[in-house]
Amino acid sequence: MKLFGGSSNKPEAPEATEAGGAEAAALPEDALILLPVRDMVLLPGIIFPITVGRPRSVAAIQQAVREERPIGVVMQRDPEEAEPGPDGLHRVGTVANIVRYVTAPDGSHHIVCQGVHRFRILEMLQGTPFLAARVLQIPEAESRLPEVEGRFLHLKAQATEAVELLPQAPRGLVEAVQAIEKPAELADMATAYMDLKPEEKQEILETIDVTTRMDKVSRLLAQRIEVLRISHEIGRQTKEAFDERQREAVLREQMATIQRQLGEGDGKSEEVAELREAIAKAGMPGEVEKQALKELRRYERMPEAAGEAGMIRNYLDWLIELPWTLPEEKPIEIAEARRILDEDHFGLEKVKKRILEFLAIRKLAPEGKAPILCFVGPPGVGKTSLGQSIARAMGRPFGRVSLGGVHDEAEIRGHRRTYIGALPGNIVQGLRKAGARNCVMMLDEIDKMGRGVQGDPSAAMLEVLDPEQNNSFRDNYLGVPYDLSRVVFITTANMLDTIPGPLRDRMEVISLPGYTADEKLQIARTYLLPRQLEANGLKADQAEVTEEALRTIIRSYTREAGVRNLEREIGAALRHAAVRIAEGSAEQVRIDAGDLHGILGAERFENEVAMRTSLPGVATGLAWTPVGGDILFIEASRAPGKGTLIQTGQLGDVMRESVQAALTLVKSRAPQLGIDPKLFEKNDIHVHVPAGAIPKDGPSAGVAMFVALLSLLTDRTVRSDTAMTGEISLRGLVLPVGGIKEKVVAAATAGITRVLLPARNRRDYDDIPQAARDSVEFVWVATVDEAVAAALGEPEDDDRES
Repeated sequence: MKLFGGSSNKPEAPEATEAGGAEAAALPEDALILLPVRDMVLLPGIIFPITVGRPRSVAAIQQAVREERPIGVVMQRDPEEAEPGPDGLHRVGTVANIVRYVTAPDGSHHIVCQGVHRFRILEMLQGTPFLAARVLQIPEAESRLPEVEGRFLHLKAQATEAVELLPQAPRGLVEAVQAIEKPAELADMATAYMDLKPEEKQEILETIDVTTRMDKVSRLLAQRIEVLRISHEIGRQTKEAFDERQREAVLREQMATIQRQLGEGDGKSEEVAELREAIAKAGMPGEVEKQALKELRRYERMPEAAGEAGMIRNYLDWLIELPWTLPEEKPIEIAEARRILDEDHFGLEKVKKRILEFLAIRKLAPEGKAPILCFVGPPGVGKTSLGQSIARAMGRPFGRVSLGGVHDEAEIRGHRRTYIGALPGNIVQGLRKAGARNCVMMLDEIDKMGRGVQGDPSAAMLEVLDPEQNNSFRDNYLGVPYDLSRVVFITTANMLDTIPGPLRDRMEVISLPGYTADEKLQIARTYLLPRQLEANGLKADQAEVTEEALRTIIRSYTREAGVRNLEREIGAALRHAAVRIAEGSAEQVRIDAGDLHGILGAERFENEVAMRTSLPGVATGLAWTPVGGDILFIEASRAPGKGTLIQTGQLGDVMRESVQAALTLVKSRAPQLGIDPKLFEKNDIHVHVPAGAIPKDGPSAGVAMFVALLSLLTDRTVRSDTAMTGEISLRGLVLPVGGIKEKVVAAATAGITRVLLPARNRRDYDDIPQAARDSVEFVWVATVDEAVAAALGEPEDDDRES
């Protein structure tokens, strides 16, 4: 005897019913619970729902679910018999797993079964509250003889044709038939989906021999295919008759149109008149108005039932609702603009100065072609809000288009009207939403546009952002030129590297550095704290966050170039105060630095510069990242070996070359640096950059690597208050690098009070924020000898500038 186990999708075990009894009789392991069914046959491999109503049957399925047993689905001989006995059942049935058991709100019971294999009843069991028997599993014979294979291919062709002729065949059924590889499985599946009498299906279920079974199924299927063919032909003839009636309906509609033109009015005539009036009031250019009236005439002659009528109406709505006329521009007041910028943003003096210059030129030469401004900086420094401030200062509507993730050219230029569901591109949609042809439009995250198989959206942006071309921008959906020259375009980006060169050339880049700790404190007091008080329903006299608490949040709970996380942490602290006030435990809450541990948890960041550089072989470098500057530790160690150089920390190719160049430079100057040359032959040198999960690359850590190696080999520690950046050459020169502003701001934020910078980067000194200049001492170095003297000893006075 052999039985399959329960379903892998275990249904929820039901509670015992009155029919089954609280204590159902235990069944032998080789017994099978039987479920008699009326007028249906479950075949192996088929999933079928069954509604169970008889008390004995309910007890049977509940017992099977509780014990995770399969059941035997067997058809009863007389459908009218309420409680069939052993003689009232067919001897052959299907073992099935219960996939799902559901009790409906009306008390009915439903199961979903999946047939597994055939069985034959050997002996009925007595003393159970439901039907059960000992059964014999009937295995399927695996045979690929030529006569079986030929019948299999013929039956598969028949089944495929039958499925294709079905008027509402389930999706994927043809593929399912084609994927069947076993003759027995194909015969059972074809039988299950054929419209046969239950007795015919039972006969096929009881046919054990696969060859005989396939012959029976093939004969039945041939008859069914013939019926389906006749039904399909009748359906085709009916459709032709319907098409003829539809043609008559179109002719009648055209006749009605002619009659309306002869003087009879209706609803569509009024609609056309309203559209014509709206076109006249829209102020469209002559070419555009001519195109709109042409489409209106087409719409007027077209029956309302036509599929293209809705497309034309949608097109006309877009043309009418777009802002074509230029509104009267308010005069730009530079003093008011300065006040708005200072009210909305703290610091950013160079950026504000450039914006005021931009506004002054727009005031003096309103017809001139203004440059396209591109604000570049790390997240959270206020790029998008600067665009809103410019719109306020100019007294114009503000529109924003997000370009992050755009990878289809049609999202910029629009889809052609021949496509179903076509729409204009994001630029035209933004203009319609703004409602003004001279709005300030912010193109956000322009550095995150992608390139897909549908074209390059950055190439489509070339025409949008070119003042020489955008006066006749042509959207694919509109099909007519639109003047974008009066739109004030402002773009934002986190980094310039991913912006294509031709597109970057059309924009004037304005860099926004990260904020220093003092600037963040002022922003928190002036902007963030009042905004979070209002957001949390608090008044200024109900909650107070002290200045020392704000400094602690900036120093120990956030590390970012912008202030987004700072605002979140302030909001978390104020939510704590809101809970205390709402529950009545306090009327006024004062949050000091000592309260932050209980509110925000343990400090997330610590000043580890002194700890990291307290040993020889450790130097502090400065790095640039797309979200601002950061400090970078270079660690060097040596161990007895054969002179191997080991580099770890996910270093890129350029940084690996910097390590090799630094080691070569140390070796070449070993005698004058007081290093025994034999030391390199007997020791392995290991250079590691911590935070190994983060990839690092670039040449600007060359000075820090040279100093770290020299510190290791001479057993001298690097000054803990000093960080450095710069590329080195094999001649010992310190070469200029980029990102000086971001790196110095990061050093000031991390508590560094002294930085070593390449002498050839003095031109970048004016770009460094004043707060960072005041808190950091600058040492300009031209050679590695000067860097060593400044990092491992006291620098010369004339090398400093602050």
